Amino acid sequence: MSTPPPTPLAPHDAPEQVAFDRLELGQILTLYGRMVALGEWRDYGISHLREVAVFSIFRRTAENPLYRIEKRPKLRNKQGLYAVISMDGQVLKRGHDLRSVLRVLERKLIRAVD
Repeated sequence: MSTPPPTPLAPHDAPEQVAFDRLELGQILTLYGRMVALGEWRDYGISHLREVAVFSIFRRTAENPLYRIEKRPKLRNKQGLYAVISMDGQVLKRGHDLRSVLRVLERKLIRAVD
């Protein structure tokens, strides 16, 4: 008897993906919704990759993202799991708690309301 060839990307061979969980997405989308209501942000994209999950925020669909909210599990014990990165690649805030990291964008929300 011959054994069948292995199926491509069997569940045990599938690459792991980093993803935002429901609580994390809820926190991000709450902030996003407030900024959309103010007309500051208009679109977003989510990427779940092997080493990072990215929530990209756009002013217009065809542009580069204004901000990226990243989740990198490999940095959990070092600089922190979460980071907010600006359009030019500058890390605005990094930390272990998503809510505190998102505060850097909430300050921009306060300025937008003024």
